[in-house]
Amino acid sequence: MSHIAIEKVHNGQENECSLMDDLKGLTSRIRDRAFEIFQRRTAGSDDAALHDWLEAERALAGTGKSDLIEREGEFELRVAVPGFAEKDLKVTAMADALVVVGESAHRHEGEEGNVCFCEFDEKQFFRRFDLPHAIDVDKVTARLDKGILQLTAAKTQTTKVSAATVA
Repeated sequence: MSHIAIEKVHNGQENECSLMDDLKGLTSRIRDRAFEIFQRRTAGSDDAALHDWLEAERALAGTGKSDLIEREGEFELRVAVPGFAEKDLKVTAMADALVVVGESAHRHEGEEGNVCFCEFDEKQFFRRFDLPHAIDVDKVTARLDKGILQLTAAKTQTTKVSAATVA
């Protein structure tokens, strides 16, 4: 069972988060891929541009199956990330969301012999999970086991403000 480091983003630090750079890079690759698809198409309507974008997005940014379970005091998020290793995944915890980014490339190095064919390719994964309750970003854990990424996030302790304390 592998453990994964988590980038913790506290309120006000969103612009300093490396996730923004990852998202910009992914968006740029999707845009380039959508343009390639557009160029291959001989004719089409304006509606085809959206189709091109969505096709490129599906090809470049996989979204694994997942479930989110709320328990007293915490959330447990499980995400299927088959084929990704611990080193391929990055988790970012924000007060209102968990973000999982994965990138993996399959390469053949010179000493493997004559490769007759290869169906492995680069894989990318990007998924943001908005949470129904704020979490304590310092109390988030992540582990990878048999292709399932399991995140546990403690909810923040909210204090109820009574009418007597407001007055």
